[in-house]
Amino acid sequence: MLAAIARLRREEFLSPDLHRQAYIDESLDIACGQRISQPSIVAVMTDALALAPTDRVLEIGTGSGFQAAVLAQLAMRVYSIEVLPDLADRARRLLARLRLDNVTILSGDGRLGWPEAAPFEAILLTCATPKVPPALFEQLGPGGRLIAPIGPIGLAAGPQVLTVFRKDAGGALGQQRLLSVRFVPIIARQRA
Repeated sequence: MLAAIARLRREEFLSPDLHRQAYIDESLDIACGQRISQPSIVAVMTDALALAPTDRVLEIGTGSGFQAAVLAQLAMRVYSIEVLPDLADRARRLLARLRLDNVTILSGDGRLGWPEAAPFEAILLTCATPKVPPALFEQLGPGGRLIAPIGPIGLAAGPQVLTVFRKDAGGALGQQRLLSVRFVPIIARQRA
């Protein structure tokens, strides 16, 4: 997992004015009012997924594409959903340039998941939510792992708790709290 992160040049996922800060362990601004997670949190989340090379992963919140690029090196297939079309397009172009062809990015409402590609062995939310949307638990396969920052959202809200959910063979969910984090909130796609 650390080798997968080390193979990526984080500055490629940032605007030129932030290149000098690319290797500082902090979250940084990206386009559309969103942020790229700090490398240590990317490592913790990726490690907690315990990916196998045959796993299919669903990521909610593509953002810059950095987390998807890490996952693509460790899993067979990555499906990533980004609600903001501009971010989805940017990430799609960057991952294509990096030749990470096992990532598919959809611009849509991540709360709905990707039922056509389910079930997934792992699901990762890179945005905070008060509770996991039910559709995501439904799309998690038996033995699957789902990681999400759970808790209040908004600028004045307190930190969230990075939580790992595990689905057993019978469909029951267990959970483990990892650490306090602060993520941007999940965004619902507005209906026209």
